[in-house]
Amino acid sequence: MSKVKLPKLSKKTAKSSQPLPAGVEEPVTEREKVEQRREEILARGRKFKYPLQYAKHRLIVNTIIIAVLVIAVLVGIGHLVLYNFQDTSDMVYRVTRFLPISVAEVDGEQVRYSDYLMIYRSTITPVEQQGGQTKSVEDVEAMRTHYKRAALTDAEIYTYAEKLGKELGITISEEQIDQTYDAHRKAGGADRSEESFLKILSDNFNLSKEEYRRMLYLSLMKMEVAQQIDTNASNIKDQIAAQIAAGNTDFGAIAGAFEGQVIYEETGGLIDLMNVDGGRAALAATLQPGQVSEAFTSESGDGYYFVKLIEKTEDNSKVSYMSLKIPFTEFDKRFEQLQKGNKITEKINIVEDAEQK
Repeated sequence: MSKVKLPKLSKKTAKSSQPLPAGVEEPVTEREKVEQRREEILARGRKFKYPLQYAKHRLIVNTIIIAVLVIAVLVGIGHLVLYNFQDTSDMVYRVTRFLPISVAEVDGEQVRYSDYLMIYRSTITPVEQQGGQTKSVEDVEAMRTHYKRAALTDAEIYTYAEKLGKELGITISEEQIDQTYDAHRKAGGADRSEESFLKILSDNFNLSKEEYRRMLYLSLMKMEVAQQIDTNASNIKDQIAAQIAAGNTDFGAIAGAFEGQVIYEETGGLIDLMNVDGGRAALAATLQPGQVSEAFTSESGDGYYFVKLIEKTEDNSKVSYMSLKIPFTEFDKRFEQLQKGNKITEKINIVEDAEQK
């Protein structure tokens, strides 16, 4: 009888095919040992991982809460400084130039706090330099309140002019500002260097070049708007121009014919070309005695002018003239209607003493 050879079983086959007696543990392979060790290490790591995630989440939440509280405190302090204490310091002014903070609202348009402070600082600086600080504390405070009130009104006027300018499609180009800037730099025939001109602006008006250009932009916009919307002034200007072209150069009679809508003025003698008169003296110097200019808009943008030269010196340095002014009134009427109609809301309270008005 031949022997039958049985196949040899591997450890794995033998292990899986033959059940072990009760109470005897199945032997562990090297691979299983590695797996067990890996799970032990991972389990230890989880003990550190999940608490760290929780701590990180809590840290983020706390940081957000603290940031919100800090912002709320800063906003509260800023509100007190701007709207209650009405601080006008350099630091506050720089903040208002950086942030879009408003000081009032005109017919739905926000008035920039920076514009208000810029106007106020430029007007109060020369006043204080000319002796304002020598007054009593009460007088100084009343003076500052007066100029704050004037600056806020001016800022509201300029904002309204910007609003109308947008509606009318009026724009002020950089070239227009450049021309006006150069004209001011050379005012009175003095060709000042830009460096010396900027020093004058800084020392006397506390203005930088950028701020002065902003002032020029605002004044040019108001002038353009006031001129464009005032059809009545334009009609009167055309009528007077027609009379002058027909040979009537009696300024007194012309002014009388328009029942107070035209203002007649005389210098009463020779004046210097540096006279602050909206450019009338400089224009008169280009005329001959008895000659009348064409209508032109004042540098201050307050109306149309006609100038008639009476006499001038041989060196053309002084002139005597008469003039007719057709003031722009429509813009002022509209702004006054906004005031009466409660369409202007101010965020700061500036109450001026009646004696200071």
